[in-house]
Amino acid sequence: MNEKAIQAARQAYDIEAECIREMKDYFNEAAFSKAVELLIGAERIGTSGCGHSGIICQHMAHLLCCIERPSRFISPAEAVHGATGFLQKGDVMIFASRGGKTKELFPIVDICKTKGVKIIAVTENLESPLAEAADVVLKQHVNRETDKYNMQGTTSTTALCMIFHALQAAIIEETDYQAEQFAVVHPGGAVGERLNGHGLTDEITK
Repeated sequence: MNEKAIQAARQAYDIEAECIREMKDYFNEAAFSKAVELLIGAERIGTSGCGHSGIICQHMAHLLCCIERPSRFISPAEAVHGATGFLQKGDVMIFASRGGKTKELFPIVDICKTKGVKIIAVTENLESPLAEAADVVLKQHVNRETDKYNMQGTTSTTALCMIFHALQAAIIEETDYQAEQFAVVHPGGAVGERLNGHGLTDEITK
């Protein structure tokens, strides 16, 4: 591999690390607290986005299921063909769009408004149509993407993932979710073996 490629790889670490450090300056405690409150109070949670944002939204839905907050990713294509029937009044929908103008999301926004579903938007553009339609907006900060053309969804994906991870950590604390509970729903893999190997499920069923 040539020296430029090596330098680009090393720089990618620096770019993304800097982004996460800078994100703390944009942390809005009031908005974040409101988002956590809505997510805890919802019976069901949907997530949606396109491209890289959609992939990270799938990750978020899985994270929430792991702490027993019933969730699913609703693809923009399936949303307008009945998939939004999953959501009921009082539920929450999380939308992710860096620019806040992803046109595929707005039919879903309209459905949520009609059904009384609360909207959490994660976007860099606080004046975007998506932000204006949301009940809560969480700021996504991105310094630049890691490739030399600043065009691929790399750092922006990491930034979105960081926001979702922060939400997950806060929800666990607010709900006092226990490892014993997680052991029941996650018996598979090394994590499941570690948790259940210490008799955690025996304790919870006593």
